[in-house]
Amino acid sequence: MKLRSAAFIAAAALVVAGCGSGSDEPSGGTGVTGDGAFPATVDTMFGEVTVESAPERVAALGWGDAETALALGVQPVAASDWLGFGGDGVGPWAEGLYTESPEIIGTMEPSFEQIAALAPDLVLDTASSGEQARYDTLSQIAPTVGPPEGATAYLTPRDDQITMVATALGVPEVGDDVVSSIDAQFARAAADHPEFAGKTVTVASYTADGWGAYVSRDARVQFMQDLGFVNNPEVEATTTENFFIPISDENLGMLDADLLIVMPIYVDSAEVTDNPLFQQIPAVSDGRTLVLDSGSDVANAISLNSALSIPFALEELLPQISERVPA
Repeated sequence: MKLRSAAFIAAAALVVAGCGSGSDEPSGGTGVTGDGAFPATVDTMFGEVTVESAPERVAALGWGDAETALALGVQPVAASDWLGFGGDGVGPWAEGLYTESPEIIGTMEPSFEQIAALAPDLVLDTASSGEQARYDTLSQIAPTVGPPEGATAYLTPRDDQITMVATALGVPEVGDDVVSSIDAQFARAAADHPEFAGKTVTVASYTADGWGAYVSRDARVQFMQDLGFVNNPEVEATTTENFFIPISDENLGMLDADLLIVMPIYVDSAEVTDNPLFQQIPAVSDGRTLVLDSGSDVANAISLNSALSIPFALEELLPQISERVPA
């Protein structure tokens, strides 16, 4: 797939532009590192992790960790492909950022033997299950940067992820630049669409197991909140340690909001749009619903919500959202 507009290319370039600081020579094939920033200490839910020297072989295993490293100018030698992109395990917005393809590692159940055989000197696992056993095993292979303190499974805030990875790679200033670039992109989008401010949104999923709605700490909802939306209050009022809450058919009306976004997962979109109960939701009957095809680039971009996928997601989604949200 080709990235279509000059606006997108410029925005993506802005994210990566901050990565030009430091040495022009790749460190062990991984990319830019700041030798003066070591030893570097990163606070995680498992305590402080110290990276003694510039890493040369980075394994990026957490949700979005590989694209975060790439946005910071570092090419992981190993990466997990959480969304099943294939190839280098990254979205089309990140095509061409690897000069040498990484070895793809399993996601929820990675092969620790495969990882160890690659001899990494840093493991990034900042957005993962946060399981102690997983961390303990990985940290025996190499210094491992797990989720931040207070995070629950797969709910690491994007800015925390960028900052933690940037610190571990020795480029904290580049991390600050990337965060500032993303903030500026969302600020421009929100300013261009003041009608989004304070409107409620539900970001829902539909799978073979049924319906679910994402909580505000999830990446998909974070993306919408950065545009000025407020997550569905009924969803927020439901206590959970997970990144979504299940919704029964009997309670499907709970999905109603000023804007309803539905992401079918491994099912055809028609299973959503043809559902009689779904059609009865006011947001659906009023035309305030956006159903993103399963596995589509735009669905993956908002799901990943990475430094590299955000420009693509903004370009693709803003026109569609503005058509469905009244001024």
